[in-house]
Amino acid sequence: MLADALEHLVRGIVTNPGDVVVKDKDLRRGRMLEVRVNPEDIGKVIGRNGRTATALRTVVAALAGRDQVRVDFVDVDKGPRRTGSTGGGGSRRR
Repeated sequence: MLADALEHLVRGIVTNPGDVVVKDKDLRRGRMLEVRVNPEDIGKVIGRNGRTATALRTVVAALAGRDQVRVDFVDVDKGPRRTGSTGGGGSRRR
């Protein structure tokens, strides 16, 4: 359900919605959703100063409830972008 919702949101943002792939992986500490998009669209998914990526992570966290879900945005040319986890956890320093 989370992967489908995230894929739907990302497809609405990008220019090449047919290239969007969301993989759902189970990890020891929770789940990870890996989002792969066309290299031309990675900037749209990340957004200015990461605002779009943060908003997508916030929506996933709200849908996940108490479950730990990590969202990775992958540029197929360069590998994973900065990851963040959603739900639970401690505070982060800035």
